[in-house]
Amino acid sequence: MLPRLLLLSSSLHSFPARGSRFLKHALPVTDFPSLPRPFSAVFPRPFRARRGFAMAEHTDPSTSQPRRHANRLASEHSPYLLQHAHNPVNWYPWSEEAFSEARKRDVPIFLSIGYSTCHWCHVMEVESFEDEGVAKLLNDWFVSIKVDREERPDVDKVYMTYVQALYGGGGWPLSVFLSPDLKPLMGGTYFPPDDKFGRPGFKTVLSKVKDAWENRRDMLVKGGEFAIEQLSEALSVSAESNKLSDGLPQTAVQKCADQLSASYDPKYGGFGSAPKFPRPVESQLMLYYAKKLEETGKSSQADKTSGMVFFTLKCMARGGIHDHIGGGFHRYSVDECWHVPHFEKMLYDQGQLTNVYLDSFAITKDVFYSSVSRDILDYLRRDMTGSEGEIFSAEDADSAEYEGSTRKKEGAFYVWTSKEVDDVLGEHSELFKDHYYIKPSGNCDLSRASDPHNEFKGKNVLIERSDPSAQASKHGLTISKYLDILGECRQKFFYVRARRPRPHLDDKVIVSWNGLVISSFARASRILRTEAEGAKFHFPVVGSDPNEYLEAAEKAASFIKRQLYNEQTQRLQHSFRKGPSKAPGFLDDYAFLIAGLLDLYEFGGSVQWLKWAIQLQDKQDELFLDKEGGAYFNTPGEDPSVLLRVKEDHDGAEPSGNSVSAINLVRLASLVSGSRAAGYRQNAEHLLVVFESRLKEVPVAVPLMCCAADIFSVPSRKQIVVVGRKDSQEFEKMLVAAHAEYEPNKTVIHIDPTNSEEVQFWEENNSNIALMAKNNAAEDTVVALVCQNFTCSPPITSAGSLLAKLAPRSAV
Repeated sequence: MLPRLLLLSSSLHSFPARGSRFLKHALPVTDFPSLPRPFSAVFPRPFRARRGFAMAEHTDPSTSQPRRHANRLASEHSPYLLQHAHNPVNWYPWSEEAFSEARKRDVPIFLSIGYSTCHWCHVMEVESFEDEGVAKLLNDWFVSIKVDREERPDVDKVYMTYVQALYGGGGWPLSVFLSPDLKPLMGGTYFPPDDKFGRPGFKTVLSKVKDAWENRRDMLVKGGEFAIEQLSEALSVSAESNKLSDGLPQTAVQKCADQLSASYDPKYGGFGSAPKFPRPVESQLMLYYAKKLEETGKSSQADKTSGMVFFTLKCMARGGIHDHIGGGFHRYSVDECWHVPHFEKMLYDQGQLTNVYLDSFAITKDVFYSSVSRDILDYLRRDMTGSEGEIFSAEDADSAEYEGSTRKKEGAFYVWTSKEVDDVLGEHSELFKDHYYIKPSGNCDLSRASDPHNEFKGKNVLIERSDPSAQASKHGLTISKYLDILGECRQKFFYVRARRPRPHLDDKVIVSWNGLVISSFARASRILRTEAEGAKFHFPVVGSDPNEYLEAAEKAASFIKRQLYNEQTQRLQHSFRKGPSKAPGFLDDYAFLIAGLLDLYEFGGSVQWLKWAIQLQDKQDELFLDKEGGAYFNTPGEDPSVLLRVKEDHDGAEPSGNSVSAINLVRLASLVSGSRAAGYRQNAEHLLVVFESRLKEVPVAVPLMCCAADIFSVPSRKQIVVVGRKDSQEFEKMLVAAHAEYEPNKTVIHIDPTNSEEVQFWEENNSNIALMAKNNAAEDTVVALVCQNFTCSPPITSAGSLLAKLAPRSAV
């Protein structure tokens, strides 16, 4: 067990770190250097989702006073580091130069970790890092290092894990003090500049750390060394066997579903209370469990389980966490009713949420869910995609209230006054205000958590609180006409909003997050083809031909292969902005991209994407796999400045690389044959055994891994093999039919027997598929075969017959 070393923190950042859902306590700093024992006083504080105090605006360094400073960050590519390039703090990037300087001067390192769209990172910059007095203390007493957590997640993971281990939570900005050899000494999150309410300000913290370093160094250094040793041992857990316990996968899925159900909010949807995070892996688990219940004849329980997800998704889509004007979703809601969000938009949310809405559409055939999927993907194509198909990382929560303003405010781009609605819409303003709960006094009044500091007084965050059909009747309109008017109004607002100063765009391209979105674009290209003919969409949904989404997926994958993949070494780089980053690809980059490539192939892409996925899996095994102990480390272990190599399991805002890898391995094993397939399954089982205790004890922390364990345990995965010319309409229809139903335990293989490259690939990797293609090749016919339990159906020659064969409860 780790000793309770000193942790400094006076307030809490808005984000819980991966691995911790809530930040529970803040510890006071009084006479800390003299206390080798734990603090006796711990003051509970509620988790403040967004605001620790009534400050939500800051000066934009790019538009304020002329720049008088330039530090080493000016030559970096990271948007976050560039935001700090003109602070008076003498920042270094994470580099040997900085470590050497600390050793030379014999001073501790102050490490500040954040990201470009982090609200409280901006606040701490304005309050402390732009302050000449604070900068002097940092420059005189420390070597200061800035890290973009999105560019160097490996570094962030080390010190966030340290803070979480001592504290039970963490967040960004992450503020950690290190010895010159990079051992953590003490740490916290956000600090205001001055002492307040009996809590230390940043200047006080700096003074106390300096004093501790000069007078109690041995205690600090030994504590940091011990912490790293203990964390390294705890986080590199190995499996004691190679076999997963019988019945564990089914028990884990059920227990996780039961735990989530116990936290379900029947009034507003979602799991847990305010602040509410989407956490798509929870919905994925519940839909998966509902499918298992349905298959065992427990329809009523299945409907109840999936109903929680459907209601949650509807509440989210109607709430303020959804950008009704421009599409896409904000990071989370500060209240329980999904109304007032933390306004930043993250790419990893968009990709995962799209897939959950697509799954819900596949189950219900309700165009509501397919429309929301389109809404997200159309937002990504319009606002988040670069000229070469690359997909950017995030949009900030903060922006200037008007052109030329030197101050930024959270949500300024997204909120409206009642007068603005009247001015923009004229005759339809009352209808629009009624629909979106817009009031002259502002509408952030649905919960005490929505706006505790009256920052949005007189402002409105759009939210739908009434059923559109009822609203249409109230206004004497048909539902079709009513929805048309709303779409036209939203489009007008979109063009008005486009004239406002936009939030900062983080145009960094991250491989792992692109992998998540490649998956959603690819899946949408076929699943959306089952929408009812003549389905009507309204702005901001474009109503694109779904094939355009497949093209978007292919362009994003092509960009990564061209810019971030080395054909000779077969290795990935982690990110791109004006060139590849220095950081190598991490486990998540490989795992998420492989998952996206498998979807890209299965949903109609070239077999080249499947080939690349196999190559990447080989390289992932080489770089990250613990061949003796099982499972994957998060880093290649080649950088001596990264002190921990972690086997991550927590499925949080993003799924863990190990959870995704387990599913990838099962999928790959169903595509190839022989020893390669057996090796994939062996690695998957060994991985799951490593995390067996987590699956048993706290499955709610690892929902996707619960699914992975059950997917692995399915005795025979269903295979749908489509054979025919890929340029024919019948082939397209057959592929759409193959993907029409929600079925997580299936693999779709398609092969054109006239394509010699494809035939050769299957001859080399799975001769059974090549034989099926040979035996079922016909000039003008597309054939599908459904295989399971070593038996294949007779050839199916129409999409309608394949749909009937794959309908729920259909037996092979």
